[in-house]
Amino acid sequence: MTIPSPIWTPPPGMLERAEMTTWLRELGLADYDALWEWSVADVGRFWRRIWDRYGVIADGDPTVALADASMPGARWFPNVALSFPEHVFAGKADDDPAVHFASETRPLESWTWARLRSETVRIRAGLRRMGVGPGDRVAGCLPNIPETIAAFLATTSLGAIWSCCSPDFGSRTIVDRFAQIEPKLLLAVDGYRYGGKSFDRLQLIAELRAALPTVEYTVVLPYLGDHSDWDAAFAPAEEPLEFVRVPFDHPLWIVYSSGTTGLPKAIVHGHGGILLEHLKNFRLHHDVRRSDRVMWFTTTGWIMWNYLVSGMLSDVSIVLYDGNPGYPDLGALWDLAARTRATLFGCGAAFIHGCMKAGIDPAAGRDLSALRSIGSTGSPLAPEAFDWIYERLGSDIWLASVSGGTDIASAFVGGAPIVPVFRGELPARMLGVDVQAWDEDGSPVVEEVGELVVTQPMPSMPVRFWNDPGDERYIEAYFSTYPGVWRHGDWIRITTRGSAVIYGRSDSTINRGGIRIGTAEVYAAVLSLEQVTEALAVDVPSEDGTGDGHLFLFVVLAPGAELDDALRAALRARIRTDCSPRHVPDEVIAVREVPRTLTGKLLEVPIKRLLMGRAVQEAASRDALANPLALDWFVEFARGRRPVRYESADRVR
Repeated sequence: MTIPSPIWTPPPGMLERAEMTTWLRELGLADYDALWEWSVADVGRFWRRIWDRYGVIADGDPTVALADASMPGARWFPNVALSFPEHVFAGKADDDPAVHFASETRPLESWTWARLRSETVRIRAGLRRMGVGPGDRVAGCLPNIPETIAAFLATTSLGAIWSCCSPDFGSRTIVDRFAQIEPKLLLAVDGYRYGGKSFDRLQLIAELRAALPTVEYTVVLPYLGDHSDWDAAFAPAEEPLEFVRVPFDHPLWIVYSSGTTGLPKAIVHGHGGILLEHLKNFRLHHDVRRSDRVMWFTTTGWIMWNYLVSGMLSDVSIVLYDGNPGYPDLGALWDLAARTRATLFGCGAAFIHGCMKAGIDPAAGRDLSALRSIGSTGSPLAPEAFDWIYERLGSDIWLASVSGGTDIASAFVGGAPIVPVFRGELPARMLGVDVQAWDEDGSPVVEEVGELVVTQPMPSMPVRFWNDPGDERYIEAYFSTYPGVWRHGDWIRITTRGSAVIYGRSDSTINRGGIRIGTAEVYAAVLSLEQVTEALAVDVPSEDGTGDGHLFLFVVLAPGAELDDALRAALRARIRTDCSPRHVPDEVIAVREVPRTLTGKLLEVPIKRLLMGRAVQEAASRDALANPLALDWFVEFARGRRPVRYESADRVR
């Protein structure tokens, strides 16, 4: 086997400064592979070392780290009580910056730690007056602004449970989530701006009030106008910021799966598990340092918002942006990164792919000299995107492509500052995460594509799903294929170097003539042609279940491009060369847009179900989509196997 050359190697200065290097020396280990092996040889020991190294503040005795390693049902640190938000504020100087933020309605501003503390105190005092206490659920329909962070910290400082949706979600989408958790309090925004347009949300608030009978209080934050009772409900308070310490697995927040094929799963994460997991990630895997500025584009409806807030567990400030990342063009986020002197810039892979297709040059006319690292997640990053980043941002940039999920609020595989980066690969398995690729027989494989499994518990695995008697949905989601082993539903290949490649969802695998490949491989091939901006591959099995099915390739064309015989031939040739002759599509069809979830994931499995004859209400939920009209096109196509015309429109905003 030919060993490829890395496209980035840690420079000597970075290696010397890295926290991981310090760990290697203390443990007497040679390299990252040895450190990872040590971390999963005894996961209880590893996480106790994380606890000690980063000075976790708690009541009780942390001696027993892992009392029960069963999955599901692992019991971590059963004899302690702690508070996640207490660690966010611990050791922070009043005058240091905590949050930098900008939006389509607000110019660039910053909050110091003193300002964030005072805002958290006033919201906390108001919540207490409304009777909010441990275990109560506080639901937010709020944008990505500092007030939302203060509300989250205030809620969880009381031992109450936070849950949030982005205000651009439709009312049914929000109700499907919040109705499950029966919130006591609703925090909402009067409106927002997106793409230069204003969207009033007062009618939405009225609909939510009517649909959520457990809500005793609703507080509206002014963002577009003065329709607000925020200041009255959360008046300035002169009192210390205190924290209710709760058991390690006490719910911190409730987040949600996409809900594309049914009611969204209400995923519960605990204070302690998230604290340890995110301390590890930011201190070790992101290698953040004092005075770093961490920017990750997200909305409050994506788990990356929760993850970004956790950056404040370390001595860094974070950068928020609320609005359309492509308005007025895809340079907007790069402008903000330059203005805030961001050191880590994170985004979804789709944003990077979009910048490539739009001809964006991030460094042109911008001072990005502070930028040290690029993070990418949400979907596989095409190998060509690796090339683009190093061509446009320089050879010194550390690219850390990561893959994880809302399910664990973290990553299975991702970056490490002491590990080289290879084109198209995720550099390493994360410390303390016993991730493997398993074949059809349930045996681990290397340099072969297999199911992504985790064979030992992680502290940030869900405590449970909310309102899930007997953990039935939880077990079905992750443990029904391999009892006692987490199956995530992705195809992964672990290389002999310890890096990884993600090939897409295993339930949307393309199996032709017994040869399976992931859709990510097809997309990497197709998107390398400049005429194509997006693609969706769906393999529909034959009606009698024998032989190959019918492979559809739907493509979104770049402006001015035409899907003629020459382009169809070029697409088929590229797939034949880059993937295999067996995976050449039977049909190539141009569409205006491909349907995506609210967090930007392609709707592969639901479209496959539609094309297999399932009713739309059984295949997908329109309310869970960012662009439901795109789904309508596929519904009509599935009915008559004929394309129909429609006018594209944004989702309800």
